[in-house]
Amino acid sequence: MFKRFLPVLAGSTMWLASAAFAADASHSSMVLLTENFPPYNMAKNGKNFAQNENIEGIAVDILRETFKRAGISYSMTLRFPWERIYHLALENPGYGVFVTARVPEREKLFKWVGPIGPDDWVLLAREDSPITLTSLEQARQYRVGAYKGDAIALSLEKQGLAPVIVLRDQDNAKKLQAGQIDLWATGAPAGQFLARQVGITGFKTVLRFNQAQLYLALNKDVPDEVVNKLQIALDQLKAEGVVDKIRAKYL
Repeated sequence: MFKRFLPVLAGSTMWLASAAFAADASHSSMVLLTENFPPYNMAKNGKNFAQNENIEGIAVDILRETFKRAGISYSMTLRFPWERIYHLALENPGYGVFVTARVPEREKLFKWVGPIGPDDWVLLAREDSPITLTSLEQARQYRVGAYKGDAIALSLEKQGLAPVIVLRDQDNAKKLQAGQIDLWATGAPAGQFLARQVGITGFKTVLRFNQAQLYLALNKDVPDEVVNKLQIALDQLKAEGVVDKIRAKYL
């Protein structure tokens, strides 16, 4: 009997927690997780752990203003790796992760606030590379580097490609420069920004194969009232030109 009671008790507890959060949304503190993904989010010291004011970037500044406008408190932590923080947000009420590509595979897993900005998916090659592409299918014959757990890597795998996976996307810049991969599947402008961060230039875009929008992904137990407040606040900031000013500061 005890085993039967546990799921009911757990479900009731989660419902009560969600109801309490909804009833006091303006005073509930959310946990926002992110990673180093310049120029959208990055640690000021360049390391793989930072909190609150030690994090900067386009998305960071936009979300700070959004939460301030919505009157919702939060904490912000940048850590590594992406897969870990993604699953923390997926599994824990009151958590969110950013910036996240809103793709069909993720649509029902989270509640969404955005878009915060674009993230075109591209294949980069070295400037002296003879590779020319008109379709993603043509990339099958090459060694394509991608970032573990990223939407781009997942999309390539779903389409039957076998990308060479690394734990940090900027490592792909080093591998491409060294000739260890032929192409780098990454986002624009993030890829070129990451390459410059590690002192590498001289890459070219040989294929633009998708256009995605980046969002704040919230755990499904976050009340709709909270999600709506945040979305309204973000829309207001866009209409007032605040978001454009933030982007111009970094690009």
